[in-house]
Amino acid sequence: MTTRYRVEYALKTHRRDQLIEWVKGLLAVPFVLHSQPTAVFEPQGTSVDETALVTQRRYAEIMRDVEEIVNDHIAHQQAGTHDRSKLKLLVPSVATFFTPLALHDAFIWQDQRRFISWRRFVPPSFNDVRLVLNTAQVMSLVRNGPLELVTFDGDVTLYDDGQSLTPDNPVIPRILQLMRRGSRIGIVTAAGYAEARRYYERLYGLLDALHASNMPPSWKQNLIVLGGESNYCFKFAGDSPDLLKLVPRNDWLLPEMTLWQESDITELLDIAESSLRDTVKNMRMDALIVRKERAVGIIPQAGHKFCRETLEETVLITQKILEISPVGRRLPFCAFNGGNDVFVDIGDKSWGVLACQRFFGGIEGGKTLHVGDQFLSAGANDFKARLACTTAWIANPAETVQLLDEMGELDEMQQRKTR
Repeated sequence: MTTRYRVEYALKTHRRDQLIEWVKGLLAVPFVLHSQPTAVFEPQGTSVDETALVTQRRYAEIMRDVEEIVNDHIAHQQAGTHDRSKLKLLVPSVATFFTPLALHDAFIWQDQRRFISWRRFVPPSFNDVRLVLNTAQVMSLVRNGPLELVTFDGDVTLYDDGQSLTPDNPVIPRILQLMRRGSRIGIVTAAGYAEARRYYERLYGLLDALHASNMPPSWKQNLIVLGGESNYCFKFAGDSPDLLKLVPRNDWLLPEMTLWQESDITELLDIAESSLRDTVKNMRMDALIVRKERAVGIIPQAGHKFCRETLEETVLITQKILEISPVGRRLPFCAFNGGNDVFVDIGDKSWGVLACQRFFGGIEGGKTLHVGDQFLSAGANDFKARLACTTAWIANPAETVQLLDEMGELDEMQQRKTR
């Protein structure tokens, strides 16, 4: 049941995506004008399908218009005047676009699966628009392929929060199929460990399946793990007990990352730790402070669970304190809500994705897709990936599987067209 609490909470600024909300608002007009919720009182001969097709046409026309507005924004990006584009004026928070978006075709695709136009009482929702945007992005990547790099978040994207990538996970054969089609794979996760064993424990299902596959050894090398957002890099190594081998920093660090000073890293983590300790005290949280080499955070004491508002309050306080500090202006960082913990990492996922691109020889953002579950503007560690490449916003591991199946189906359709 939708409660007033849930409705009001969803309206908070840090819980909204302006682009999705804007598109959803545009679709509300044809819903009101053409969905005809009063049809339940009309004669039996009234055709629901006829009404749905009219509504679908109007929805698709709007999506075509938005598609053209995105193209205009891309043209302004290329001219260096993106701040003057129509889209930027309408949606000030809009990010960089690395490719056009096939929104018209994507809407038809999703409408055939979600029957959005057939609904007469429930208008197009946030999730409807989110999934249309995902499909539009995938369509563009497939049509202008090849897709050279796919990066994934870990928790809630590949497996349930706090769990591991077990051998029975349906995402594994889909990732292996991506690799067979020539895509490189990067697991860009907030989990920050300096030892390969810890990552093997989280990803063993995929690593074992890759090791046992009949792929050529050179193809198996096309999987890496970027941990701690952008702090540790491991590559697949079939001769290692943990099937992963630490990559020397010089082999993957971006030139800008080599300028990060250890003194600044320590100072930023000290400030973050102090803020977390104050918040734990003020909010009476049953929490433990965890300090790592390049991260600091809080986890619940045994038997306790943090409420959502407390987690987000902690993130927003810590983020603001770091943003106004001198070291926070010099050094990139990521403060995020992990579901039942809060962590601050040095760097963020934009650097992690960029590092993956550099490791594989300099792959462009328009040939890269990052799949993650946290894309809200605050307290979400996938958000910054939008600075480095195209993205797909999923809500759970099942949606990741659906997205990869969609990619495979669209790729087969594209291949048939080019034969």
